[in-house]
Order: sequence, then structure tokens, then C-alpha cells
Amino acid sequence: MTATDPVANLQTLIRCPSVTPAEGGALSALEAMLAPLGFKVERMVATEEGTPDVENLYARLGTEGPHLMFAGHTDVVPPGEESAWKHPPFAAVIEGDELFGRGAVDMKGGIACFVAAVARFIAKNGAPAGSISFLITGDEEGPSINGTEKLLKWADARGERWDACLVGEPTNPDKLGDMIKIGRRGSLSGRITVEGVQGHVAYPHLADNPLRGLLQLTHALMSPPFDHGTDHFPPSNLEVTSIDTGNKAVNVIPARATAAFNIRFSDVWNGETLKAEILRRLDAAAQDGPLRHGRTPVNYTIDWPERVGQVFLTRNEPLIASLSAAIKAVTGEDAVLSTTGGTSDARFIKDYCPVVEFGLVGQTMHKVDERVAVADVEKLTDIYETFLEGWFRHAGA
Repeated sequence: MTATDPVANLQTLIRCPSVTPAEGGALSALEAMLAPLGFKVERMVATEEGTPDVENLYARLGTEGPHLMFAGHTDVVPPGEESAWKHPPFAAVIEGDELFGRGAVDMKGGIACFVAAVARFIAKNGAPAGSISFLITGDEEGPSINGTEKLLKWADARGERWDACLVGEPTNPDKLGDMIKIGRRGSLSGRITVEGVQGHVAYPHLADNPLRGLLQLTHALMSPPFDHGTDHFPPSNLEVTSIDTGNKAVNVIPARATAAFNIRFSDVWNGETLKAEILRRLDAAAQDGPLRHGRTPVNYTIDWPERVGQVFLTRNEPLIASLSAAIKAVTGEDAVLSTTGGTSDARFIKDYCPVVEFGLVGQTMHKVDERVAVADVEKLTDIYETFLEGWFRHAGA
């Protein structure tokens, strides 16, 4: 086996049971692919109290610019009940024209293809007129505490600088060539707690139902809309994801109620301005309202349990144009430039260099029988190789 075969690369990676935070042999397998190509490979273990240690990998070929980074993750989500799979989730079985296995599309497939593309590029052209690096984490599917963010800081402190980055996440909704991600919506989560007075439902004047106040507050968060979207982003959208009192009795007014929410926001906002708008809405809604007329203002607190995922948009013509042209050349498709979907590790990378995302079709990611068309694995490798040629030609001009 040589690294030029993307299907063999992918089978090797899938057979490593690297469920977050376990390395599972995946980084060792990747190192074995990259070292013979001339990459200097380093393994970095990130730690933080209260979280599991995570092993990450950074590899670089070349010492000069321009410098292109490929980023991704070898960790995968748990397979769930393995008996529900058509083939064992870590066996990498090919049946017909599909390769089955956890991580096939999210995102060991992208890594396997990029390795093969680099190997073919080197075999055809020799070492690039610049540098190529791999920044690979084992903590993307987990809390993302000991992964890409710390690996970037570690590499930056050692003097690494990048001109552009391609993340190999499965960006295509239906077929290869559908979509390039050129940015991501922001993500902000909050939890509201409303204090009331417990009592008997038959004597509401002796109690204060916190759910009445909580409903006033959550309604204010969902209406009116936060914005109407922009040229590159759909309207910001807030969803209340849970309401809870811990109350198991139907005839007791609870003493406390909580609600959790998440908003995916456009570039009208950043984390701080959005928090300020949320607090403004809550303070206004806490005053006299139709659900608790004549009562004192709602007694609420709010906390922000997760870090803000900041909105970003990449504007880098050589990067976007090179990738778009490569996709067109191989598939004939004009890829849509999109900012849809959830967050990814691109939210950390964007602080260091322009970043875009493109990989396989994501329809089976995180599902039982996750799988990829073998033809797509070969086609994505062709796209990546064509992209490498185009990017270095433009970046070195």
C-alpha cells in the first residue's frame, strides 16, 4: 500500500477505533502515511483539568511560504449498538460501490483523500514551491477543549504561520461538488432560571408560578426576529431547547423553572452585542405582562454555559477561486458558497488564516451504517490534487 491510494488510506484509518478522546491508532496510522512523503510529524498532547487528555498531530512539508494547511479530525462519535450495523463499524468493509465504517465521511474520508492528493502531487511535481501542513485533532467530536484551539496556539508559539487552510469536513448535502463552506454562523447558548414561590394550584394567590414568568421571557427571545439575514447569512434563529421544573406533581406550583436556548446568528451580531440584545429583551419582558399581570418583575438569572462560536466569513479570492475551479474541473459542478450548518473547528482557524471547508457528502455522518461511495473517495482526491496545483500557482504568483 502507498499513500497515493485514498481508499486504502481510508480503510486503514477506519480500522482505528478512535472514538473521542481515544487516539485509537489513527494518528499513528496517519504519521506512517505522511513521514515517507517527507513530512516532519509531531504529536502534541493537550491537557486541562477536569477533561481527558487528547493527542493531536501536526505535520509539515517544506519550510518556506506560501503555506497551505489542511485541517481535520481523526476522532469519531461512538458507533452506538454495533449489532444494528450491516457491517462492523470499524471493519471498513467494501460492499458493492460503498465503503462502510464510522468516520467514513466525518471525517476520515477527507483526511485519506488529502493524504493521497498530496502524495500524487509530490509524485507528479516534486515538493511544493512552499509548504503543506496537516493540523489534525482528536477532540472535534468531543468538547473541543484539548483539540484544534490548543494545537493552533502550540504551533503559533513555535513560529508557524499559514496563508490559507482547507478543512475536510463533509460539506456536500446531496452530491460531491454541491457546496463549499466559506464561513459559519455564530452560536450562542444560554440558560434562564426563574425563581417563584411554591404552592398549591388551588391557592395561586399564595404562590408565584415561575413558568408564567419564564414563558414571558422565552416569548420575548423568539419574537420579533433578531434580524432578516444578510447577503451571505440567513436570518438569525433562536430555539428554546428545553424547559424544566423538576416537578413531578400536577397539583403543585413549582418553586423554580429553567429554560435552555441556542441561537445561530448572522454577521449582524457578535457574541457581545447579541448577549446585550438578549438581556435587553429579557429585562423588558420581566416587567408587567399578560401572564402575570400585577405581579412584581420576573425574578430571573441567566448564565452562558458554553463559549460563543463567533460568526465569520472568508473573503480570500485565491483560496475560494482555486477550490471552486478544481471542483468544476473534476465534477462539472458550480459549487454553492455557503455558511449554513453547525459549527466546526474552522471557528478557531479563522483567527490565524483564511479558511474554507470542503469534503464528502454528509448524508450518513453520525448514523448507523455510515458509508461513502468509493467513486467519491477517488473523485475527492482528484479535486484536492487539482486544488493543490491551482492554489500554489495562484499563491506563488
